[in-house]
This record gives sequence, structure tokens and C-alpha cells, in this order.
Amino acid sequence: MKRLFVAIDFPQAIKDQLKPLCAGIQGAKWVESHQMHLTMRFIGDADEQQLTSIQTGLATVHATPFKMNLESVGQFPVKGRPRVIWVGVKAEPALYPLQKEIEWIMHESGFEEADHPFSPHITLARFKTPPPIEHVQQFFEQHQSFVSDTFVVDGFVLFSSQLTSSGSIYHPERLFTLI
Repeated sequence: MKRLFVAIDFPQAIKDQLKPLCAGIQGAKWVESHQMHLTMRFIGDADEQQLTSIQTGLATVHATPFKMNLESVGQFPVKGRPRVIWVGVKAEPALYPLQKEIEWIMHESGFEEADHPFSPHITLARFKTPPPIEHVQQFFEQHQSFVSDTFVVDGFVLFSSQLTSSGSIYHPERLFTLI
């Protein structure tokens, strides 16, 4: 069994722009830059037969490259003490049909519908114990105007994720190119 997800990976230059945001809130578990991505669909555990079905389905995706940039910061849950700090996504409308097609392929491969609506974001930090609101507000004030360079999304990746005591390790299973 492999734990799988589909994501858009970012150019290293974009990850380098995000890295300075990953500090400033005590108790945060900051995401390493090599793990930064936009999750299009978390799949979960899949056996070899399901993996083959997913790869076959994803290979049929027909979408053209599109532009995207990252901007602003926020939290989940939206109100109250945060469990996650994120950076938002500003993308051309092509992002949403791509995500819907990926979702449809997961359904056709026998997986349940995603348990929450698609909310494009890049996780920067997670908290076991939510920090005081004042610390988060200070972080938001400092980074609210963040905007990355614009980049072209020309593919997506099927990743496997291995859970370890020091965090998840991501392995690209297959790259799918947009043409």
C-alpha cells in the first residue's frame, strides 16, 4: 500500500520566495521548502492495482499550461486559534477544471469523493497546540502583502507519502505534463 496525493509542485525559485515566511510563530511546525506544493487531491492508501488505475487515468488528463502566483496568508480554521497557516493561490481559471478532472479520475478509480471542497492553498505551518492569537495576528500583519513571482504550471505530480517520526517523506511516483 502507498499513501498517495496529486499535487502541483513549484519551481525552486518560488519555494525560495516562500521560505522567509516560515518563521515567527512559536510552536509552529514549519513545512520544509522541498515539501511545499499545492495539493490537488489527497487520495490516501492505494494498492498496486489502484496505483496503476490512477496513473492510467491521470495520463488521460487534457489541460493546457496556465499561470499562477502565490499571495496573501491565512489560517484554518478561518476563525479562532489556528491549526494551519497557509499562503493563498491566485491562478488562471484553468486550475479549477484541472482539479475537477483529477477528482473525476479518482472517483472512476474507485475512491470516495473528497471530504471537503477544493480550497487552493500552500500549507506553511501546522500546530499541535494553537498559538496565542496575538502571535498569529502579528505574523499576518507582517506577511499579508506577500506576492510571489508568477510562474507557469505545466504539469502535476502523483506523489507517495511515507510517514516517519520526523515527518512525511514525499516521493514523486509520476509526472504528468500539461500540453
